[in-house]
Amino acid sequence: MAEVVWTRDAVARPHTKLNRQQIIGFWSAWTGWMLDGMDSFIYAIVLAPALTELLPKSGYAATPANIGFAGSILFAVFLVGWGCSFIWGPIADRFGRTKTMAATIIMYSIFTGAAVFADQVWQLALFRFLAGVGIGGEWAMAGTYVAEAWPEDRRKMGAGYLQTGYYCGFFVAAALNFTVGAAYGWRAMFLCGIAPIVVALFTLAKVKEPARWKAQEADAKRVQPLVEIFNSKYLKRTIVNAALLAIAIIGLWAGAVYEPAALTQLAKKAGFEGQDVVRIVSSGTGVLSIGTILGCLAFPVLAEKIGRKSSLAVYFAIMMVTIVAAFGWAFYLEKGLVPFIIVLFFLGFGGGNFAAFSLWLPEQYETRVRATAFAFATSFGRFIGAGVNFLLGATVLQWGTLGYPVALTAIAFGIGILIVPLALETKGHVLPD
Repeated sequence: MAEVVWTRDAVARPHTKLNRQQIIGFWSAWTGWMLDGMDSFIYAIVLAPALTELLPKSGYAATPANIGFAGSILFAVFLVGWGCSFIWGPIADRFGRTKTMAATIIMYSIFTGAAVFADQVWQLALFRFLAGVGIGGEWAMAGTYVAEAWPEDRRKMGAGYLQTGYYCGFFVAAALNFTVGAAYGWRAMFLCGIAPIVVALFTLAKVKEPARWKAQEADAKRVQPLVEIFNSKYLKRTIVNAALLAIAIIGLWAGAVYEPAALTQLAKKAGFEGQDVVRIVSSGTGVLSIGTILGCLAFPVLAEKIGRKSSLAVYFAIMMVTIVAAFGWAFYLEKGLVPFIIVLFFLGFGGGNFAAFSLWLPEQYETRVRATAFAFATSFGRFIGAGVNFLLGATVLQWGTLGYPVALTAIAFGIGILIVPLALETKGHVLPD
């Protein structure tokens, strides 16, 4: 096995022109990732109305505490599904990035649409688990594809551009809730989740495998990637990457996903009712999404100036402060709706830390194991996130409030800042073959 030699990217030409296949492939990956974000956030937005209907049918009162507890359990089940998505990594390393990416999209589309038929909470949990297996695989497939398909001097910003797709999906979900959800209810929102199948079919028909993977295809079929990412060469970085992803995912699901429920409570406290509450939740989600998109675009620029490790530490610090400000302070103000929405913008910017991993993870592994390493790191983090959601659900139920338990997740980002120095710095290095 040849040892990777890290070389300085001193001769890369700026602004290499993308060819047609690179452009088509990027937009396919971006759209799949955008619809992934839409799909995953639909559940967060419709959590309260869906559980209000399904809990009584399942034998439970639809109280705010029960909704918060059941919602946390279902989030955890969803994250376990995301965690199981590590299976897509070895599949992609063996059979190709584009075919596997299309398969993940088809899976999450089918089972999101199936949630329309849920009549009890356990049925909704089952459909969200299966959708999670598909949703969780899309990021690793899309991130690996863009890293390998784009030219060296463009792939870093490509990672930032790609990551905006997920949060544009939040914005699309909010827009759908503002229109479809407000008019037709939560089941119609899940029905919208079938749409990504069109992207999957387009990917299969039009997008070719990256040349990097094609060059390693024969070798990839002889490798056991899940074993190799834990060999002496990769062990430390695999563990550190998984830990950092776990921190980021805890923040995403504590801060972003509980945001609609918090906004719902704040809007009702401010005297809003019915569709006005739905629209306030949608507007707040739009603010969060805009902040996150800007954070994603800013990260590659900052990472090229001060390095991947320092940039991620800055973003983790922003998350640590803003989660406390939103859920520990603004949520409990007498007139907290407007301050909460303002803080959401900055919380969203810090949430752009996910662009770090689209940029950074592919730089740390060779082509034959890259998708597996990416998928494993993200999947492990989701299992940890699932455990935190179980704990959050129990805490919300015991304390009878949403704000303080979510605010406590800021501790995770303090731990993350301590872990960052252990990571591998790849600033100035080319993508290894």
